Amino acid sequence: MSVSIDWLAFLQVFVAALVGAAAIVTFYALGLRLLVRSGHAPVVSPAEFTDAITVISDKELKRAEKQAAKAAKKSPLTEGQKKFALVGAYACFAMCAAAVVAGILLIVVGH
Repeated sequence: MSVSIDWLAFLQVFVAALVGAAAIVTFYALGLRLLVRSGHAPVVSPAEFTDAITVISDKELKRAEKQAAKAAKKSPLTEGQKKFALVGAYACFAMCAAAVVAGILLIVVGH
């Protein structure tokens, strides 16, 4: 019994996976950057686990929220530019979601 590997097909799958992963990471990073530039910095509240482990304290959360609000006020962008950055951020996140859904459909449907 002999196993034959189609190396060209293997290379195509490898390159497609590499390009797809890089595109998703790039769009996500760009979306986060635009989200921060629009003045909507994501602040994560403390996460509490079963053993009462807190990721950040309430004091640290308030300080982070205060710094985010201060940074949003100091932004050199106009309101129109901020809205454009916010729309761009949502578009980048939509591209990430579309790429993930397309990948799942390729796996499930197989075409």
